[in-house]
Amino acid sequence: MMVVPYKEKDSSKREQIAEMFDNVSPKYDFLNHLLSGGIDFWWRKKAISMLRAEKPQLILDIATGTGDLAVEAVKQLKPEKIIGVDISEGMLSFGREKMKKLGLESKIELQMGDSEKLQFESNTFDAVIVSFGVRNFENLEKGLTDMCRVTKSGGTCMVMEFSNPKAPVIKQLYNFYNATILPFIGRLISNDSSAYSYLPESVKAFPEGENFLKVFEKAGFRQTKCIPLTFGVCSIYIGKKP
Repeated sequence: MMVVPYKEKDSSKREQIAEMFDNVSPKYDFLNHLLSGGIDFWWRKKAISMLRAEKPQLILDIATGTGDLAVEAVKQLKPEKIIGVDISEGMLSFGREKMKKLGLESKIELQMGDSEKLQFESNTFDAVIVSFGVRNFENLEKGLTDMCRVTKSGGTCMVMEFSNPKAPVIKQLYNFYNATILPFIGRLISNDSSAYSYLPESVKAFPEGENFLKVFEKAGFRQTKCIPLTFGVCSIYIGKKP
């Protein structure tokens, strides 16, 4: 069964995800940092550092949101250009303001786009990156296959996504936090009662670890690997396009 934010609505998952992110966009960055205890900064640093040796010059940031991953990529990788795509205009408008403040408008271009129907030619990007976005895809394999299509031969795809810790005590704490504290704080601050209940539900339903690598390879990527972070709360997946 597909997990969606607004179970009472008949709209597609894609439409519901766009609506949800439009709703939470004014408080999204604040909540992101608050609910992760600031560790999301380190996760992004670690994920981008895995691309340093390859020095990608043209990068596509999928489900870019307000552009935090793209900003980290500019800092570490010094690429010529990053294009960020997202289905939420609300998130993109906050992202564009952020780029203006940081003076990164010429480096990072944020545009409306469906991550499962990318409007780019095949073999365009040196690297395709995405953080906490693929579990929101309506069709995971379709989205990853399109990401592979627009990646150049020899290019890299980096996916960062939430996962579920396996160690007993950490797992119990994590599940308690996700079931009670996270939805409560999210509701209180974002005024969207469904968004931060959807988050843990979507993490539980996501095919993590080896299961994700199988879909990753089916989509066309090779030399795939999974790097768990923070007791398995988050995982980085790396794949190369042959």
